[in-house]
Amino acid sequence: MAAGGDIANPLPASEAPDRRADFAATLAGHGLPRLRRSAPTTLQVNVGRLCNQACHHCHVDAGPGRKEIMAASIAARVIELIGANPALRTIDFTGGAPELNPNFRRLVEGARAADREVIVRCNLTVLFAPEMEWLPEFYRDARVHLICSLPCYSSANVERQRGAGVFDASIAALRVLNRLGFGAGRFPLDLVYNPVGPFLPPAQDELERRYRDELGGGFGVVFDRLLTLANMPIRRFARDLERLGRAAEYMGLLVNHFNPMTVAALMCRTLVSVGYDGGLYDCDFNQMLALPLGAAGGCALTIFDIEDFSALAGAPIATGPHCFGCTAGAGSSCGGALA
Repeated sequence: MAAGGDIANPLPASEAPDRRADFAATLAGHGLPRLRRSAPTTLQVNVGRLCNQACHHCHVDAGPGRKEIMAASIAARVIELIGANPALRTIDFTGGAPELNPNFRRLVEGARAADREVIVRCNLTVLFAPEMEWLPEFYRDARVHLICSLPCYSSANVERQRGAGVFDASIAALRVLNRLGFGAGRFPLDLVYNPVGPFLPPAQDELERRYRDELGGGFGVVFDRLLTLANMPIRRFARDLERLGRAAEYMGLLVNHFNPMTVAALMCRTLVSVGYDGGLYDCDFNQMLALPLGAAGGCALTIFDIEDFSALAGAPIATGPHCFGCTAGAGSSCGGALA
């Protein structure tokens, strides 16, 4: 195992996959039909690419200098659609650092007023960003489900991926959240692991036990679950792979570890992704690739073009080579491993 618990690439660096990274053809080769939607139950809202960090693995290209951010008019329409679609049981806010959007509080309160489960994908260090001191108590009062990035239990690996000082700040943030009841039996707090390099995540259950031992024994930190996510070969991570000359190697790793047992549980079947500009997509990864909702037949749809999300049931899902990132090994989704 590589540093931080990564599974080392079993292929020689020079060995590319012996077939093209054609996801649709791979499905067909395993006797699986084209991906189609069930009725959506989760609305994932990407409120923008502004972030207080600029992580090496970020598929959003988020960072402190990004200007793309959801406007008040888009936020208002999102809240309206949440109220009009009771089948959307979970509203999942992501970014960037979603908390940096000036409409963040309004969005969370609107979703909670509609009695939906609210997930916030938090990078932890945002709790110590300027003028963010209100966040921990707001999370508690809104009773949100926090899913927090901590790509390793090792300081060296976290800072290699996310920058100097991030590990200590993350531990401090987790302690603040623990004191408020997150991860300690009152409110859910999950952690997210991403491999530091071009590897597949290790077994989720085994790594979770290691996280509990290291974080609990070393820092007194508790959490509910560990979610393992593969790094998606798009945007910033893809550019890093190209710079290192490992793009073909990583794509080969994903393709050659395609697992048909993950397909039934893919998040795109029951999730709709909303962009900061109101665009609609099958998942956050497709959003970053500007790959329109499969149901739209290649046309761009927005939140102003739809009233009833259940109408998407049965529609095709837009796919591409990056989909191997969700179906390799044990699989990967916003909810962790799939198989």
